[in-house]
Amino acid sequence: MKIIVTEKISENGIDYLKKYADVDVKTNISREELLEVIKDYDAIIVRSATKVDRELIEKGEKLKVIGRAGNGVDNIDVEAATQRGILVVNTPAGNTIAAAELTIGLMLAIARNIPQAYHAALNGDFRRDRFKGVELNGKTVGIIGLGRIGSLVASRLAAFNMRVIAYDPYMPDERFEKCGVKRVTLDELLEQSDFITIHIPKTEETKKMIGEKEFKKMKKGVRIVNAARGGIIDEKALYNAIKEGIVAAVGLDVLEVEPKYNVEHQDFHNPLLELPNVVFTPHLGASTYEAQENISIAIAQEVISALNGNLYGNIVNLPGLKSDEFSRLKPYMKLAEVLGALYYQINETPAKLIEVIYRGEVAKSNTEIVTLYAIKGFLKPILEEDVSVVNAKLRAKEMGIEIVEGKIEEIDHYSSLVILKITDTNGKRTQFAGTTYGEELRIVEYMGHKVNFEPTEYMLFVKNKDVPGVIGHIGNVLGDFGINISTMQVSPNKNDGTALMLVSTDKEIPEEAVESLNKLNSIIKAKAVKGLV
Repeated sequence: MKIIVTEKISENGIDYLKKYADVDVKTNISREELLEVIKDYDAIIVRSATKVDRELIEKGEKLKVIGRAGNGVDNIDVEAATQRGILVVNTPAGNTIAAAELTIGLMLAIARNIPQAYHAALNGDFRRDRFKGVELNGKTVGIIGLGRIGSLVASRLAAFNMRVIAYDPYMPDERFEKCGVKRVTLDELLEQSDFITIHIPKTEETKKMIGEKEFKKMKKGVRIVNAARGGIIDEKALYNAIKEGIVAAVGLDVLEVEPKYNVEHQDFHNPLLELPNVVFTPHLGASTYEAQENISIAIAQEVISALNGNLYGNIVNLPGLKSDEFSRLKPYMKLAEVLGALYYQINETPAKLIEVIYRGEVAKSNTEIVTLYAIKGFLKPILEEDVSVVNAKLRAKEMGIEIVEGKIEEIDHYSSLVILKITDTNGKRTQFAGTTYGEELRIVEYMGHKVNFEPTEYMLFVKNKDVPGVIGHIGNVLGDFGINISTMQVSPNKNDGTALMLVSTDKEIPEEAVESLNKLNSIIKAKAVKGLV
């Protein structure tokens, strides 16, 4: 495995990577050179400066993992990575304390005019009456986003005897109660807050979330901190709100368009930085020795884990799983992939609907990733390009296939059962079902037949007339081609006089053997299947 690191991470992080892979550290690599060499690497690790866009991703012929040393992935085209089946991993927890503490620092700085007083003193101006501030004590602070960082900020500001309110539509009431925070709407937060601090990701939903309309709802004299992501606040509207006296002061660690952070002097202009009551720090949220060490080791571990096929941890474009959940669900992932792979091995009609139903104990788990494996198995026989759990759902959507997941916690014949129902474009439904015994996979239903077989590398599926001599005929044909039968199972259908025969063999069954079987009068349909496991 080869990994390229384009931005600085700690030596301990690099050392960890080198235990498992060949590592090239190229922190000053140009865009042009990176586009040229990315084809040679299995993974790339970046911070916030390197743009991992669609162009770069498409040139990464071997690329399997993109690692972001930090939280936000604004500089990574996650959609393009997902389309290519590339995992995107990050380290959201590595800098939480550092970001929370910087937020408090910026809040104190704009409350007490600390940077302005410092610069005045450096220039020999000691008139302290110019820098009269306000206390945090007794004020109302509104927190937008009560995730990891927002929660830490809430607990720290409560220690300042502030009244803490928060807006986060995605967090349960229990989170607010645990943090000792009052839940409010966004409008209520804007109207009540003396201080507002932002702790949400930048998405299409949150882009310019705080604009002219929102500023007009705020208290006059409000103070705002944004150490999350640039672009959440409409900077033009913020500038006007400051000039109009609605906003008394602002502490920013981020901007919508940011300067280069590795250049001593540069021509960079932003009107907000010309205002005396705006305090700006150059994206220092994660810039502590402790945070950098934590992030560096964490991203190294995440990338190596992902390259080794472990689909848990901080994967941005897959459902979140913990290590123990992944281990518990791993047999079901393989089972679902096998069930999905059965369809196009024995059918040709395109599908329009895939239903994945979980019954029993497995229904109590987060099965989203198991469903992705079912889709991957279903698509793999028919797609020329690589399909993975990362892009399987997207590929199915592009093909007009609807995906439905269902759960029934009631236990039937098996403690856990995975059922795959596929409806084709003619409205015909095909159903498979399976279970696991530890690591062992068992198919227990096959197209309406109750069966119990372990999927193997080479198999023969035969629908035949339920008459004497069929088993012997099949054995003779396979023997003529030098193929041994490992196991055989027969499931008769008393209603129509047919039977299903499932045969495992020691080697691949050639097309000529299948053709010979299909010429027999007793055989309705024979189909060789390979690569199930």
